[in-house]
Amino acid sequence: MDATLDHVMMRVEDLDESLDWYTTHLDYEEKGRWEADTFTNVFLGPEDVHDEGALLELTYNHDGRSYTMGDGWGHIAVRVEDVNDAYYELMDEGVEDYRRPEDNPGYAFVKDPDGHEIEIVERDHGARWSIDHTMVRVEDADEHLGWWTRKFEYEHTGRWEADGFANYFLKPEGAAEEAMSVELTYNYDGRSYELGDAWGHLAVRVDDLDEGWDQLMTREAEDYRDPESCDDNYAFTKDPDGHEIEVVTS
Repeated sequence: MDATLDHVMMRVEDLDESLDWYTTHLDYEEKGRWEADTFTNVFLGPEDVHDEGALLELTYNHDGRSYTMGDGWGHIAVRVEDVNDAYYELMDEGVEDYRRPEDNPGYAFVKDPDGHEIEIVERDHGARWSIDHTMVRVEDADEHLGWWTRKFEYEHTGRWEADGFANYFLKPEGAAEEAMSVELTYNYDGRSYELGDAWGHLAVRVDDLDEGWDQLMTREAEDYRDPESCDDNYAFTKDPDGHEIEVVTS
């Protein structure tokens, strides 16, 4: 199955404020928009994002609701050539100081207006500010590594093991280095997580929705929202901890 990561969705409380933040500070441009009666979805990314690069989907519900962040989702990470320069460029623009590169050699963090964490990582590939990975916290690393491998044929592309936790990075086999990966963070203390509702889903892109969905069902993925229930435009399954995974076509 060809299942490149297509986008990551987060919910925002003030669409104009969020659009201003991402277009001003990360130089994102609008790649697509879906205006419905009750919500608006806007897709954002750098001007020169790679064909296999992922976009950021902002979902704004028109009823003025607020959201809880939870801790089952972690952050998105964006690529730059120099973390220190990029971080202090954002500081000069008035972005909130969250985690400085001096305290975290090789990376830094800022937050968007809703409190979603944005990690800044140093890479020699990909457009500036393009999404490198999305991190989710998982309660059983073995189960999740097996889930992504069996359901979507992802391969293990990196790991970082510390005293109290491990991070595992996965991508589709043969994916471009500019493609987004999923980072699984596993803490060794057996904690559990709340998903909240400020984060929405990860989306994978397949060539044929029905064929891709049939493969997932054969591989015993959860039948959460099948293509028919989504007007044959997309579908949803869930990982073992309940993170929603959308299946879309290009």
